[in-house]
Amino acid sequence: MSGGQQDVDIDLGGLFRAIWQRRVRVLLVTVGAAAVSFAAAGMVAPDYQGETRVLIESREPEFSGSNQVSQSGSDRMFDESGILSQVQVLRSADLIKQVARNMKLHEREEFDPSARPSAASDLLVMLGLKKNPLDLPPEERVLKEFNEKLQVYQVEKSRVIAIAFTSKDPKLAAAIPNEMADVYRSLQSGAKLDSNSDASRWLEPEIANLREKVREAEAKVAIYRAESGLLPTGETQNFATRQLTDISTELARVRAERANAAARAEGMRTALADGRPADTLADIVGSPMIQRLKESRSNVQSQIADLSPALLDGHPRLKGLKSQLEGIEAQIRSETRKILASLENEAKVGQLREQQLVQQLNTLKAQSAQAGEEEVGLRALEREAAAQRQLLETYLARYREATSRTVANATPADARVISRAVIPTSQSFPKVLPITIVAAFASFLVSCVVIMLRELFSGRALRPVSIPEASTAGQPAGVPPVPVLVQQIPAPILVSAISADEEEGRGENEAPNHDFSMESVAEHIRAKGVRVAVSVSPGGDEGSTATVMLARFLAEEGQKVVLIDLSGSACPTRLMAHSQDLAGVTNLLMGEVAFSEAIHSDSLSEAHIIPCGDADPHAAMRGIDRLRIIVDALSSAYDLVLIECGSADADAVAKLRHEGTEIILSAPSISNDQIVEMLMRFGEAGYRDVVLMTGQGQKGPDFPDRRAA
Repeated sequence: MSGGQQDVDIDLGGLFRAIWQRRVRVLLVTVGAAAVSFAAAGMVAPDYQGETRVLIESREPEFSGSNQVSQSGSDRMFDESGILSQVQVLRSADLIKQVARNMKLHEREEFDPSARPSAASDLLVMLGLKKNPLDLPPEERVLKEFNEKLQVYQVEKSRVIAIAFTSKDPKLAAAIPNEMADVYRSLQSGAKLDSNSDASRWLEPEIANLREKVREAEAKVAIYRAESGLLPTGETQNFATRQLTDISTELARVRAERANAAARAEGMRTALADGRPADTLADIVGSPMIQRLKESRSNVQSQIADLSPALLDGHPRLKGLKSQLEGIEAQIRSETRKILASLENEAKVGQLREQQLVQQLNTLKAQSAQAGEEEVGLRALEREAAAQRQLLETYLARYREATSRTVANATPADARVISRAVIPTSQSFPKVLPITIVAAFASFLVSCVVIMLRELFSGRALRPVSIPEASTAGQPAGVPPVPVLVQQIPAPILVSAISADEEEGRGENEAPNHDFSMESVAEHIRAKGVRVAVSVSPGGDEGSTATVMLARFLAEEGQKVVLIDLSGSACPTRLMAHSQDLAGVTNLLMGEVAFSEAIHSDSLSEAHIIPCGDADPHAAMRGIDRLRIIVDALSSAYDLVLIECGSADADAVAKLRHEGTEIILSAPSISNDQIVEMLMRFGEAGYRDVVLMTGQGQKGPDFPDRRAA
């Protein structure tokens, strides 16, 4: 025990012994429940269940070009929430009504039991306590019964939906799920067909309107181009821009030619001024006239060289050749000056051409700037025309696709039946054998639990925890020990004896009765009509616990029992009272409280308890003479007043004894020698009749000579 808590354990062996003692009753209850459940299950009309499974997947016609494009969108459509949405579609009232009409379920009594109401139902309707079910249309009545028999659920971690239906007719149990799957696929396909038809009807006027808008937008572009002079010359250029680009290119070319001619003329002029030969200049070398003159000069020089050895310098022939050579040289120089003049004229012409192109370029720049401003409006018109044309092309493509899908069987449903229901051969409910087994097992468990609860509530299944007995047991730390009202003995003796009269009344050959169990003691008390019993527990709390169990057992048998706790350890108070701080016997001895304030109910039985109390025990000892008055008053109100004295000795118990008092030696476990020793002590004190109690279900030791004991 610690902290004032109950230092008891549950006697599991006692619980199982109690069940075994009542095994016949448990067996009868179990067999009876099994028989009733078997008969009831056999009388119930069997139900059969059929199941169809549908795979939800995106299905497009083979000729559709959008199969691969729309695949990712269909994956998003048939995610977890999409599958659950299809489950609700299968449970929709419209689909169920369509199935009911197709199969004429309103003609079957199973689906419309209210069509043939009972007399009790008609009476309730007449009294206004119930609404007439016939006021509802047949489809609504069938819908209610249909939903009770229907199960639609998603197979875990898949896109498969199971359609299960229960019916009394096995053929109907298989036909309805198949019909539901067919109607569901038909409705899905019809919904897609209606969607395509609606799209086609909506697109026709939209396409006609867009065509007119495209024509108007393109006409605005053409008119704007003509008015602003922005004639197109390519994909990205207009006439003004193209002209500006051409003139810029021509200006660059003219500038390059003018610079080249000026450089060539300057080079030739410098060469002539420096007296350098002009034969190295490209323009001179490339001139055909100079080339012919050079050839003539070479011929003349050759002739002069041939004639010089034979003729003198004054010879007319030589003079003529030399004069001819000088003329050729003069012609070369003249021709060179002409080439130089030609280059200078070319440079001047290039300069004039450059000036003209610059003027044209400046004019075109101004025109191009104005054209750029006008192109802003043109681009806006072109964007509008392009957007209208793109929208028109999109609508045309969708119109062609929607039109191609308006044909029957062109739009398959996004579902495929992967398992059709077959006619069930075994019933789904009731399962006679499992129901019988479960009912039998449940009744067996309930019977055992009831028996164990009765044992626990009566206290017979509780046993104390073995702890060392001490004079201060149960006292909190720091609090002085509470002296008991009777003298205690330290020896752990748990014994009692039987009446000597009973022993003398037996014959010599009659076997002695060695049953010292709690049940036998209780029967002895009832048989003798004992009103006051004093229990002595030499072993301490273990014997006090047995006394508590005796009080609870007698209370369960219908006796009005009150237990007075005079033990030093307050074990009965801890086991029976709801709290440790209650008024009790010490308060009664001091006159602080009335009987009604000191008597408390047991927490586990109908017995009552007068605890030790919370008054000063030393002061209460001075009123110990009042204890007999208290016991007499209680004996007039209760069938039995049971006084637990703990490990008191015979002399201390003598203060409580009066006429009719029964002495009980509560000894759940003790040796024969100790029993004899205790009986001798009580015999010396003048006690002739002592009852030995060894505990619940324990018959105690065999005495070879009970009278000697």
